[in-house]
Amino acid sequence: QVQLVESGGGLVQAGGSLRLSCAASGRTFSRYNLGWFRQAPGKEREFVGVITGSGGIVKYADSVKGRFTMSRDNAKNTVYLQMNSLSSEDTAVYSCAADLRLYRAWGAEMECEYWGQGTQVTVSS
Repeated sequence: QVQLVESGGGLVQAGGSLRLSCAASGRTFSRYNLGWFRQAPGKEREFVGVITGSGGIVKYADSVKGRFTMSRDNAKNTVYLQMNSLSSEDTAVYSCAADLRLYRAWGAEMECEYWGQGTQVTVSS
């Protein structure tokens, strides 16, 4: 069983940065690939990125590549999403998720085994 709790969301001006955190419970944290998804009002859920259990591989959506960076600290059971050069297009509820499936399988329609409750990110223009 893995429980996920996101933090770090808030209001930021366009061009600014935020760092989201996702803290996990459970002793098997390092086995799981951890990912971020986001959903804006009236839009479908969008895959943001996934990081493998060891942290050795990270896959990003094209929309965030070069601006967002995922990392994880298995000693702290936490995964991070550093978001730079934010624009209004990044406004959404960001949720982290955990699953054992291969990182290549991750995408917008993936139903992960565990989900956090989400944290709101609002970018003002």
